[in-house]
Amino acid sequence: MSVEVIMPKAGVAMEEGTIVSWLKQEGEEVKIGEPILEITTDKVNMEIESEGEGILAAIIHKEEGEVLPVFTVIGVIAEKGEKQEEIKAKYLSGSVSKEDLIVETEKIEIKEEKTIKKESNHDYDVVVVGGGPGGYLSALKSAILGGKVALVEEDTLGGTCLNRGCIPTKTYVKTVEILEEIEQLSKRGVKVSVDKEQDIKKAIKYKNRVVKKLTAGVGGLLKSRGVDVFNLKATVKEAHKVILSDGKVLDTENTIIATGSKVRILPIKGIESKLIITSTEALDLDIVPEELVIIGGGVIGCEFAEIFNSRGSKVTIIEMEDRIIPRMDKELSQSLRDSLKKKGITILTEKKVSEFKEEGNKIIVCIEGEEPIKADLGLYAIGRQANLSGVEDLDIKIDRGSIVVNSKMETSVPSVYAVGDVTGGIMLAHAAFKMGEVAASNALGMDEEADLSALPSCVYTVPEVASVGLTEEDAKQKYNIKIGKFNFAGNGRALASGQEQGYVKVISDAKYGEILGVHMFGYGVAELINHAASFKALEIPADEASDLIFGHPCTSEALMEALADVSGECLHLPKK
Repeated sequence: MSVEVIMPKAGVAMEEGTIVSWLKQEGEEVKIGEPILEITTDKVNMEIESEGEGILAAIIHKEEGEVLPVFTVIGVIAEKGEKQEEIKAKYLSGSVSKEDLIVETEKIEIKEEKTIKKESNHDYDVVVVGGGPGGYLSALKSAILGGKVALVEEDTLGGTCLNRGCIPTKTYVKTVEILEEIEQLSKRGVKVSVDKEQDIKKAIKYKNRVVKKLTAGVGGLLKSRGVDVFNLKATVKEAHKVILSDGKVLDTENTIIATGSKVRILPIKGIESKLIITSTEALDLDIVPEELVIIGGGVIGCEFAEIFNSRGSKVTIIEMEDRIIPRMDKELSQSLRDSLKKKGITILTEKKVSEFKEEGNKIIVCIEGEEPIKADLGLYAIGRQANLSGVEDLDIKIDRGSIVVNSKMETSVPSVYAVGDVTGGIMLAHAAFKMGEVAASNALGMDEEADLSALPSCVYTVPEVASVGLTEEDAKQKYNIKIGKFNFAGNGRALASGQEQGYVKVISDAKYGEILGVHMFGYGVAELINHAASFKALEIPADEASDLIFGHPCTSEALMEALADVSGECLHLPKK
């Protein structure tokens, strides 16, 4: 199928572009990603790369210096085997018009609408297995699109995130934030007397109230959309049938598997000790261990280190890789390490736990090449793995313990989709949200893909860590890059709030100004990163994003300053 070459919209403000020269001529072979022409805008000269592979069949606009509106078709690439002369004649004669494309789009939209409303030969259009973020979003979206929907969840609605992950941990982390803010009051001339002894049982009750309110809200949403909810275990052995633990069989046109994840346990000798707990047990622990060893320096491990350190525990983190939060930008990792160490948390990297031993009411953590560590408890936090419970007998493609899906969330079994943690990869609730929406849409006859390239990641320590896009290390391997950076120490609102620790770092492609990655360390950056993710998703170049007007004084101005610093135009930084 032929591929059109269009004048791109290389920036939000771009309305037209000028042809500089064609780098390929009619009849020449082109490959995907190969530069075929050069254009100029009011900001930059750029090469346009081919999005197809074949022969450049027609150059519709040849004149150098010709100014054309964005989205104008300026050339056509034919696949090998296609008749180039026919394609060339078709476009040069003007038989393909903008009006034709609009009509075609309308036809597609009408077709999708009819598909969504089609009659089904099954009792349900969609049955969702699992009531976590990916599952309940799938159910809600399916119902909004007009489907007859059921959701099966054997435990409490909300899944790991609401019940045993994101929400409860953030409830505890807020206490850490409050305690740090109290310490600042004396600097501001406010005398306070605070008993820092924490009533852990009261904290647990508060956490449970927050969780219950949210899970009840999920139930209310499903009910309002007419989703049938079954609080039972589900088994899927074949397409179109979901078997419930009470023997009932749900007959469905489509099935969405959203069974989530479970704690990953490695076969370390002594791991079965009752003095080794997981994050699930840690959330309801009503005692404060004097000494706590956390095995795993990822997101979960670092957040729990903050929580227990604030309660008075002596915390040690043991990480097998060369740094904590190893999947994030290296500079962020070092910043978080420095912050945790300043609070008295011990961090051991490139260390492997070989065995756990009990000695009285203590746990001995044996480390290869190191002296053992004696503690009251060990918190095992090395990550999670896909939960395939209920789908073990389904003949579905599995890779490294996770269900394989494409960008449409389709599995190897027709009419069966999978979303969220069970697919492996990015185990984040907001990733599951997007996957769930895409799966539901496609199950109801649409054609959508999940683009997770601008997905933000956060670590809710104090200060927070946030990131989107490529790390500096990965970006350097693929691009010639420019880096802009601004410290919160130069931000008025951060200084006024006593929260000047941290920075915003922007990584940009030196050639086109594309935002490749943004990395932040500081107070409130889990909120600020969403601005950066939006810029990246909308493909706004760094120079254009820096032209936007931010409110003053706001900590978000640090992002604007870092964007401007990419091109050396940050007005609140000295000349480099």
